[in-house]
Amino acid sequence: MVAVVRCLMVLLLAQVLLEGATGLIPEVGRRKYSESGKQTPEQSESFLNEFELRLLNMFGLRRRPTPSKQAVVPQYMVDLYRMHSANGDHSTKRPKSMGKHAERAASKANTIRSFHHEESMEALASLKGKTTQQFYFNLTSIPEDELITSAELRIYRDQVMGATSPNNNSRNSSISNSTIAGGSHRINIYEMFGVPAAQSGEPLARLLDTRLVQDSLSRWESFDVSPAVSQWTSGKGHNHGFVVEVVHPEEGEIDGGHAKRRSRHVRVSRSLHQDQDSWPQARPLLVTYGHDGRGDSVLHTREKRQAALRKQRRKHQHKASCKRHALYVDFSDVGWNEWIVAPPGYHAFYCHGECPFPLADHLNSTNHAIVQTLVNSVNSNIPRACCVPTDLSPISLLYLDEYEKVILKNYQDMVVEGCGCR
Repeated sequence: MVAVVRCLMVLLLAQVLLEGATGLIPEVGRRKYSESGKQTPEQSESFLNEFELRLLNMFGLRRRPTPSKQAVVPQYMVDLYRMHSANGDHSTKRPKSMGKHAERAASKANTIRSFHHEESMEALASLKGKTTQQFYFNLTSIPEDELITSAELRIYRDQVMGATSPNNNSRNSSISNSTIAGGSHRINIYEMFGVPAAQSGEPLARLLDTRLVQDSLSRWESFDVSPAVSQWTSGKGHNHGFVVEVVHPEEGEIDGGHAKRRSRHVRVSRSLHQDQDSWPQARPLLVTYGHDGRGDSVLHTREKRQAALRKQRRKHQHKASCKRHALYVDFSDVGWNEWIVAPPGYHAFYCHGECPFPLADHLNSTNHAIVQTLVNSVNSNIPRACCVPTDLSPISLLYLDEYEKVILKNYQDMVVEGCGCR
């Protein structure tokens, strides 16, 4: 049965490779192994395909990502990476646009995903007689085994500028043109159910989050949409998208014209956005926080790495044959820089050196290694203990997956922090 499953896995990977997606193993590496003569050509290819499947599984991918030049990396995801990266500046503060809710969510997640809305599916919608904007996010790329613990919808809004008074003279005209209106407006976020109400014929919706915002500021606003996204990704609800409603309190009941005018200050649609060049970064963004059950959260990566570095500094005070050596993994060397956004590489390190008899305390040896080394001293047929990693730490990677979705994920056991004889 195991052999059958293995053959199916190899065939599946071979099919993926034949479909045109370049593999994760560099062609130079594949060729060197195939020409080494360690196995027959068929065995060599089968082994390499299995290893490539393990690499894909490690990253949670089905095929090697090949993002287009039009792929957009949201600045918010870059800020999150800089904040949580084990290799970044540990003094980096949380982004100003990141709310406390999102910070709490990130502390429990080891995978953060971002999604831009499907522009082809956006539409004006009528909700309670008011004109609103409806848009949809495709979440089918989220794996079934990933538990979504939280989600936020991020919308950018412009400040509302006051109109020039007709009685103003030319001396203060420029000041009046930049006068900021002192009012406020409310942004409501609804989940759509797609089932028309019996009498009105309007789709059913429930209010997920609401916020009263000042007209005098331009900034990102974050809304908690966790209840809807959790239902969608767990299969307990159908994804019909969100509806954004912008209400100005002093206007009372808003007709369609007023709603559309006010919506121009909330960037939910390309048609309402004046600066087309900045639209890719100003688009509505859905961010999900999840955990796949493997290892620590993204936030704890940095804390664990700092503790391991302090521990390693103490160990470096002892000079021994078995020790940690420098190894920098440059993603451009293996051709992964096309889809890994950050970091460009990382210090992985490796362990090398002999484990001489008798083993010293600072070699971090197990009881078995101590006994094995003792037996080796009287019987050379028994090998010495090996110098191997004894302490490993994770790193965070910001990358584009095969669907051009931007992901910030924590990967376990990527950096050697300590070596010992085992």
